[in-house]
Amino acid sequence: MVSSATLRNIRISPRKVRLVADLVRGKSVTDVTNILTHLPKGSAAPLLTLLKSAIANAKAHNHEDLEALRISAITVDMAPRLKRFMPHAMGRATTILKHASHITLTLDILVKKAKPAKKIAGKPKAEKAVEKKADTPTPKKA
Repeated sequence: MVSSATLRNIRISPRKVRLVADLVRGKSVTDVTNILTHLPKGSAAPLLTLLKSAIANAKAHNHEDLEALRISAITVDMAPRLKRFMPHAMGRATTILKHASHITLTLDILVKKAKPAKKIAGKPKAEKAVEKKADTPTPKKA
């Protein structure tokens, strides 16, 4: 964990914020800034400011290579809901819940995975199965 940033009590439903959070999870910082600047969702702008805050925290912790950062974890939790009332028929009132979110973003260093080495020794299983079928004798017809 290189740096993290939190955004609390944002007045957007967690369900709507998770759509954007799932889109950017695990990607590099440069890709995420490009995605969030062009995304027509309401939660994209607050997530972009949160990302800039996490990058500033990484600079403050003396992390030099900002291009190698990626979003390692982003969580969206439910904040306390505001309860409002709306009048309905026959003197009744129904509750309306105004949802809010807590967002936590964690940056980490992007590690590129090396390609695994190919196994040369041995034959593939499909070829071994063909060889076994060829070795079996054919039954004689009576």
